[in-house]
Parts: sequence; C-alpha cells; structure tokens
Amino acid sequence: MDLQVGLLDIDICGPSIPKMLGLEGQDIHQSNLGWSPVYVESNLGVMSIGFMLPNPDDAVIWRGPRKNGLIKQFLKDVDWGEIDYLVVDAPPGTSDEHISIVQYLQATGIDGAIIVTTPQQVSLIDVRKEISFCKKVGVPVLGVVENMSGLRQPLSDLRFVKPSEAGETDATEWALNYIKEKAPELLSLVTCSEVFDSSKGGAEKMCDEMKVPFLGKVPMDPQLCKAAEEGRSCFDDQKCSASAPALKSIVKKLTKID
Repeated sequence: MDLQVGLLDIDICGPSIPKMLGLEGQDIHQSNLGWSPVYVESNLGVMSIGFMLPNPDDAVIWRGPRKNGLIKQFLKDVDWGEIDYLVVDAPPGTSDEHISIVQYLQATGIDGAIIVTTPQQVSLIDVRKEISFCKKVGVPVLGVVENMSGLRQPLSDLRFVKPSEAGETDATEWALNYIKEKAPELLSLVTCSEVFDSSKGGAEKMCDEMKVPFLGKVPMDPQLCKAAEEGRSCFDDQKCSASAPALKSIVKKLTKID
C-alpha cells in the first residue's frame, strides 16, 4: 500500500522486530533532526532497542523508569518524518511499557489498539485483561486478531513417518509417490488441523462477549514462520498462501483501503 509507516518496537526486554524484518546488525544514525529510523523499504521505518545492543544475545535488565525513559526518547528524538501511521509493537501484558506509551501519546489522540491472541482459554484470560486495560485508560480497541488459528499447509509440504516399537522411520518420499500415482488430485489440497483448543469459541466469542470488533483469524503457517526467521515479507512471493491473504484482509479492514 502506498502509505508511509513508522514501526516502533517497545518490547524492551525481547526485541524481535529487527530479526523478523531482516534488519539484524543495523545501526541507528543520528542527524541534526534526531535519530534516523532504520528503513526496510522507502515507506517503512523501524526503531527498536535491538539496534542499540552490542550483542543480540545481551539481556536488557532494566527497571520501569529506565524503560520509560527510552520509550519517551524514541517518541521525542526519532525523526519519523511525515508518516500516515505509527505502529507501536508492545510486549504481552499490561505493564510499564503499555502505561508509558499511553501516557506519552494520549495528547496526540491514539487511534486505538490491536490485540493479538491465540484461540485457547489460557491466552484469552490474559487478553481479556488487556481489553479491560484499554477501556480503563481510554484507548479504543480497534479489534482482536486470532493468531495461530489452526495449522494450514499444503499436503505436499507434510512429512510422513511410520511409527514402530523401535521408533519411527521417515515415509515421506514413499507416501508422496504413492499419492502421485494413485490420487494426484490430492496434492492440490491444503491440510487443516486444530493445534490449540478452540471449543469454547476462541477470540470471536470473546469479542462478542466484550463488545469489541473481531478482525479475523491468521492460521499457523510454517511458511510464514520461515519468512519471519529469514527476515523477509510474506507478501513477496506466493509461499505464504495460507497466511498472507488473512493478514492482507485484516490490514484492509484497519486501513479501509481496497
């Protein structure tokens, strides 16, 4: 989309954005206008504490005031330029980072929060608290995304094993050759399975109960996991066929752009 976007990673203790966007090893540069974001594309600038660590394995052991100071500095000293959206990626929970970002941005008029969950109750228990937090501090909930909503992958990507008392042996080559010979039409199918228990209705039911919008489901897609590991976009090729359309649909709902 032809939009200028800033992405601010305020997960101070576990910054994963540089890895996922292929920006590991990049440095922050300073100009007379302030810190310059690191750019993935000409329209996507990124700022993260991950760019400031001498070693990516270094732990950030900071108390609240120091975290708050860095978040304030990211907002005050980074030269984002003219942007359409500032997306702030926060860690799970309702702790210092969340309180700080809400306080610092309150006067600017926060559009709202997007809350991400997985389908099972163990996750939804925490997400309900995050929705309550947003309501208490006056931040609109733009919607909830159900991530890892079932495992979807082409049948041809599956690995087959033959279990026995001695262990298991790989039967992938045999199984795929058998399918090609006996029922080749099956190779165009996508397999679906439930990884997390969603029998209680998952995020969609919770949204209905808490009167917040449900933005959609993103399936667990091994190709999306691989793209994130390799620091490349899931939209660059057709490999993320299970997850990319779901993500695009959610983005369109949020930006209201066709």
